[in-house]
Amino acid sequence: MRRPIVAGNWKMNKTIAEAVDFVRSIRRGLNDIQGADRVLCPPFTALAAVKDVLLATGIGLGAQNMYWEEKGAYTGEVSPEMLKELCQYVILGHSERRAFLGETDEGVNRKVKAALAHGLVPIACVGETEAQYDAGQTQDVVSGQVRGCLAGLSAEQVGGLVIAYEPVWAIGTGKAATAAGAGAVIGLTIRGTVSQLYDEATAQAVRIQYGGSVTPANIGEFMAHPDIDGALVGGASLKPDFVDLVRIAAQTKVV
Repeated sequence: MRRPIVAGNWKMNKTIAEAVDFVRSIRRGLNDIQGADRVLCPPFTALAAVKDVLLATGIGLGAQNMYWEEKGAYTGEVSPEMLKELCQYVILGHSERRAFLGETDEGVNRKVKAALAHGLVPIACVGETEAQYDAGQTQDVVSGQVRGCLAGLSAEQVGGLVIAYEPVWAIGTGKAATAAGAGAVIGLTIRGTVSQLYDEATAQAVRIQYGGSVTPANIGEFMAHPDIDGALVGGASLKPDFVDLVRIAAQTKVV
């Protein structure tokens, strides 16, 4: 059975002081939850401070991006060598970075390989835009992104990473996909593509989250689907009831 994983992507929110205060307020509740991996992904500026607050807990810490080189003249970038001292996870290829900063499948693939090489667990994001969804292109787009992200990886490496399916039209819009719709894309398209590239065992081993307007009110529906292994949560992870969301996820998906 795949262990559930719920990650909170804070995006560009919370100062260092705000991050520390917030994590202190939810730390005990999150740490008491068993049966699911819990991950917080604050901005780069707060990673070190949040790491200190999470010491001696079972709560994971993740970054929201990284560059694929270890060091060099890449002004403004952060390397996997730097991140591995601070956290265990890293979000890669989020749709906002693809849309606003020109990230490509090739670049995400280089980042995934670099993360794995440095012992970080990538949370690799895929998902179609509203126009692509309306045009019936979801399967082709998502399958293509999965193939691009995983190019050159071994089956063992794929089994150790996390894929997040985030339909762009559902992110931050309040317009969440249905559990059946998201589960179909995750089960048939994403796991199906992994099975074609590797084998069915690898497809069944990889953990796949849903992301896009996830709330405490709807997380149970998503987690009840057998192919959905967790959630990549945006706005709802900035609020104290994120603890309730994670608890519901863990209780629904008993492993």
